[in-house]
Amino acid sequence: MKSVYKYIRIPILLFFAASIMYAGGEQRIGTSGSAQLLIPVGARGISMGGASVASTYGVEALHWNPAGAANMNSLVDVTFSHMNYIADIGIEYGAVAAKIEGFGVLSLNIKALSVGEILITTTQDPDGTGATFSPQMLTAGLGYSRLLTDQISVGVVAKFISETLGKVDASGFAFDVGVMYKDLGNINGLSFGIAMKNIGPQMKYDGAGLLIQAESNDLNRPPQYYKTEAAAYELPSSFELGFAYSRSLDNVNMVQLVGNYQNNNFSSDEYKIGGEYNYNNILFIRGGYIMAPDVDAENYIYGLSAGVGLNYEVEGVNLTVDYAFRDVQYFEANHVFQISFGF
Repeated sequence: MKSVYKYIRIPILLFFAASIMYAGGEQRIGTSGSAQLLIPVGARGISMGGASVASTYGVEALHWNPAGAANMNSLVDVTFSHMNYIADIGIEYGAVAAKIEGFGVLSLNIKALSVGEILITTTQDPDGTGATFSPQMLTAGLGYSRLLTDQISVGVVAKFISETLGKVDASGFAFDVGVMYKDLGNINGLSFGIAMKNIGPQMKYDGAGLLIQAESNDLNRPPQYYKTEAAAYELPSSFELGFAYSRSLDNVNMVQLVGNYQNNNFSSDEYKIGGEYNYNNILFIRGGYIMAPDVDAENYIYGLSAGVGLNYEVEGVNLTVDYAFRDVQYFEANHVFQISFGF
C-alpha cells in the first residue's frame, strides 16, 4: 500500500505545480509562439474530442499522454497519418515505438507541416514582389515510457522544434511528461491520466531576413546593413487531467467514456468529452466534443468530432485504419486518415 501511495504522489505534485504555472492563461492569449505544437495528431484521439489523456495507448499516446505508450499491445507499433488542416495546410505524422523487455518502451515521432507557397511582400511592394517562400515547420520527438506497476505508467517525450520562415528561422526543445493510473480505486475499467506538454525555454527567430539595408546619400559607399532584433517568445504549454471508463456489455461489445480538463498557459481553458463503441476489437465508432466556456461561441472554432476505425490481423500483423472528422467554424472541416501496424 505504501508503494502505491508513493506513485500517487507524482500526479498530485504535478497537479499543484500546474495550478501555479498555468494560472491566468486567458490573460496571455496570443503571446506564445510555435503554435504548430498545438495541432493534434492521431485519428482516435481527435475523433473523441481530444479527451484522451487517460485512455490513449500504444504509439498514438506519444501526442496525448506519453505514459500511455507503455500500454502497447504489440512489441513494435508503427503509425502514419495525414490531416487536412485549415487553409489548405497539411499535417504529416509518423511514429514508431518498440517495447524492450525489462526496460520499457522507446519511441520516435516526427510531425511536419505542409503550408505551400506564400507570396513575399515588402513595404515597397505590399502586393507582392513576385517571389514566394515555403514555411518549414517540423517537430521530432524521442520518448521513453514504462510501467511502474501493473496499474501505473509514466512517460516523457523530448521534442526538437524547428521553424523556417523565408530567411529567418528558430529552433528549440520542449518536453511532454505524463502519468496514467489504470483501475483507479480498484474499479475495473476506470483510468486516470495527467499530462504536461510543451515545457521548455523560450525560442527566438534569427537569420539574414532580419537584416535591413540602411539608406545612404553617398553612392560611393558600399551598402550598410543593420539588424533588427526579434523578440523571444514562450512555448504554448498546457496541463491536462482526465478520466476514462470502459465497460464490456457482453463478449463482443464494449463502450468507453472519456473526459478531459485542459488548462492552457496562453489561452482559455478547455473541456473535452468523448466516447467509443468497440465491436469485437474489429469495428470502432467514436465521437467527441470540445468546449471553452470562457470564449464567445463566435470566437471558438472547434466543437464536434467523430470517427471510425477498423482493426484486422493479417498474417500476424495487426493492421488498423482510422478516420477522424473535426468540425471547424469558418473553415472547412479537418479530416484525418491514419494507418497503423502492430508487430
